[in-house]
Amino acid sequence: MMNTMMHKGYAARVEYSEEDGCFIGHIAGIRDVIGFHGDSVVELRAAFEEAVDDYLDTCTQLGREPNHPYSGQFRLRLRPELHAMAAIAAETKGKSLNAWVAEVIENSLSA
Repeated sequence: MMNTMMHKGYAARVEYSEEDGCFIGHIAGIRDVIGFHGDSVVELRAAFEEAVDDYLDTCTQLGREPNHPYSGQFRLRLRPELHAMAAIAAETKGKSLNAWVAEVIENSLSA
């Protein structure tokens, strides 16, 4: 598993700013731009959780649906030969191409 801060289904993208002398983070995978910062990991985590909670509260107050990090769907373009090889590999495992690709991605992320 990747080293990622998660809160209520949202992930943090974090960098260290030498200029500011602190960690700077943004909520990853959404169109809205939500930032936070902290001088330590503990402060950064608290700021991240507060940013997510504030974002969700603000969306509720405004009566709008918050951006969700990921829908669970994505489009993938492959060379026809690679598509065929993947489909055959899935079929030989008794799986749909979708289930096989999901398993391959999951296995590569946990390795």
